[in-house]
Amino acid sequence: MALENWLAFAAASAVLLVIPGPTILTVISYSVTHGRRVKWPLVLAVALGDSTALFLSLVGLGALLATSAFLFTLIKWMGGLYLIYLGFKLLRSGVSAPAPDEPAPASTWKLFFNTYAVTALNPKGIIFFVAFLPQFLRPDRDIGAQLWTLAVTFVVLATLNASLYAAFAASARRLLSSAVARDRFNLVGGCLLSGAGVWALLAKRNV
Repeated sequence: MALENWLAFAAASAVLLVIPGPTILTVISYSVTHGRRVKWPLVLAVALGDSTALFLSLVGLGALLATSAFLFTLIKWMGGLYLIYLGFKLLRSGVSAPAPDEPAPASTWKLFFNTYAVTALNPKGIIFFVAFLPQFLRPDRDIGAQLWTLAVTFVVLATLNASLYAAFAASARRLLSSAVARDRFNLVGGCLLSGAGVWALLAKRNV
């Protein structure tokens, strides 16, 4: 795929991953409660969970986008509008603070499974991948190869992001409890999502 598209995707993904969602809040909570011993099981759960969600997204998406120019354009427009919606929703509602610690699960495997389920089985996450990935594709090149390249890139970045949050969970938890920090995450994330949506709507199709 085009290097500039890959770099743009990597940069956008890195910024999006920094904004805590359900997966990262789960990693923070478990890391604070159970310490370093659960770091790697949680990181592995995030990697496998994102891989599962991306696979479910790509199984149908790759075939659909390769079908016709009309469907490719339609998906891009639908995805662009959805990203704008998410951006405005984030700007209005902000990022939720981590919930109080819950009783410790019975085992490390239970922690792993809970984190995997939060990451892989979130329907909004699967829909988001369907909306987000096409914004960085070039329809004049192999769609399948581009999608898998982006998927692997996202999983690597998500794994690194989860590792950093798990390692610095205590300080990250204090940071996210600040109303000012939540407002900043809200502003950055909302603007980025809305901007990506506008870009999708205005971008010209390569021929």
